[in-house]
Amino acid sequence: MSQTDLEIVVDDPTAPEDDSPSVVSSGTVEIVVCLLLLALAATLGYDNWRTGASWDSTGPEPGYFPFYLSVILGGGSLYGLIVALLARRAASETFVTRAQARRVLAVFVPTLLFCLVMQFLGLYVASFLLISGFMRLVGKIALWKSLLTAFLFTAIMFVTFDVAFDVIMPKGPLEAAFGR
Repeated sequence: MSQTDLEIVVDDPTAPEDDSPSVVSSGTVEIVVCLLLLALAATLGYDNWRTGASWDSTGPEPGYFPFYLSVILGGGSLYGLIVALLARRAASETFVTRAQARRVLAVFVPTLLFCLVMQFLGLYVASFLLISGFMRLVGKIALWKSLLTAFLFTAIMFVTFDVAFDVIMPKGPLEAAFGR
């Protein structure tokens, strides 16, 4: 056996348990996604048709190309919906279990909160809170390492974007207190 054929397997102690109950089936998710894409296609199609989806004396109107893209999206969504409905009779496969959903939400909820907090405290303070929170709560890393890493990352980000390149970033009251 050559060295390239060896496989190292490491167990993840935080992996979701195998016997966790199902939250939703794959078929249900496929149907919901197809319906959402179909609604998006209808909305975009109507809006681009309203803007103008034909040819005039100077060429195509502004909505011509996007209208036909929305028609293609709608057709693909209808095809996916029909396939998902016909396949629904087969055995339903689990899309996500409760334990897996919990792990996804452990990342999604703080990221959503980051987006909301950024509106009020600015990008840099929100980034500091997100990074230090993730490292401490999700990664179980020591508090001082989490705070130091978050501070250094945020400081480097501030110097890079705000000082060196003068990029306009969302700022909050802390930056205003420092006159930035």
